[in-house]
Amino acid sequence: MEGKKNIAIGFLTMGFFMLYGFLLIYLRDFAPDKLDWVNSYSIGKHFESRLAHVHGNLFSVLNIIIGFLLIQFSNRLNQLDKISWLALGGLFMPLGILSEVYFGLPPILVLLGAISMTTSVLWLGFAFFNLKSFEEK
Repeated sequence: MEGKKNIAIGFLTMGFFMLYGFLLIYLRDFAPDKLDWVNSYSIGKHFESRLAHVHGNLFSVLNIIIGFLLIQFSNRLNQLDKISWLALGGLFMPLGILSEVYFGLPPILVLLGAISMTTSVLWLGFAFFNLKSFEEK
């Protein structure tokens, strides 16, 4: 059943990035060097970490929505598996941001994830645009 994995992984990833939000709250309000963290609000690791948190939750929600739509329209859409895998590949973007922040890795995962999610959303959009109603079949 295409879409089931998108929903499951979407919720699991959302849970992870929600927990990561608690870490960001700790760093902002309770960490010993919280003033340094707050003062770097729009630059550096602070900014990148917030980008990962926001995009992680956004891409999780997109996977849940895409998964639901793939299940609901499974008998009327083509190439569901490709759309499904591309949407899941989009999760490399926020994970890539985190790998940059914490491990200094290059941004290749960010780019791959962004391209993957954008492709899946556009592909699904065109698939729905070309969807024939039941009467037209």
